[in-house]
Amino acid sequence: MTIQENIQDFQRRLHGTNCQLIAVSKTHPVELIQEAYDGGQRAFGENKAQEMKDKQPQLPSDVEWHMIGHLQTNKVKYIAPFVRLIQSVDSLRLLQEINKQAQKHHRVIDCLLQFYIAEEETKFGLDLEEARQILRSEDFAVLNNVRICGVMGVATNTEDEQHLQREFARLRGYFEALQQEFFKDAPHFKEISMGMSSDYRLAIAEGSTMIRVGSAIFGHRDYSVTP
Repeated sequence: MTIQENIQDFQRRLHGTNCQLIAVSKTHPVELIQEAYDGGQRAFGENKAQEMKDKQPQLPSDVEWHMIGHLQTNKVKYIAPFVRLIQSVDSLRLLQEINKQAQKHHRVIDCLLQFYIAEEETKFGLDLEEARQILRSEDFAVLNNVRICGVMGVATNTEDEQHLQREFARLRGYFEALQQEFFKDAPHFKEISMGMSSDYRLAIAEGSTMIRVGSAIFGHRDYSVTP
């Protein structure tokens, strides 16, 4: 199937759900992203700020750019003018830098708190108590140019569906706990970003509102030609 056909297939699968498709375009050239765009896709996920910055001016202005990879504070400035959602916030320090750069561009940047839910040491993220400490802090209270819209997590790379289900349920539980404690009257706090090409069906069943799908749309990446 072509990229456009893959996009349209996912649109059919997600019809009637409360779930948005984020096409993971990292390492793929702008020509392939344009193909997905022509198939109706608007939200794209990148994991490197410099790569996102380079691609953004080459594509239509209504593309929604999502940062889904680990973001270093010194790279926030590259994407602050245009990024739609930073899904990978894992520290107060990063939130403070996002706020600082958003202020410069007279923007409020939407963010998700990334939680560590996998049994893999290579993953990034907060635990629930760390997230609570951030949200309770006076330092967070003065950040007027960021808006926390939900949570994100990367599950373990495994084919064990029960294991994945537990991790997705755990992330949903974190979302519900924070919603109850900090965002009860905040309609913008609504996103649970979880699920990828291999496990998105399980994630949707556990309440995902955003799935991050790359290989099932673009095919497998050739990391030897990363831009």
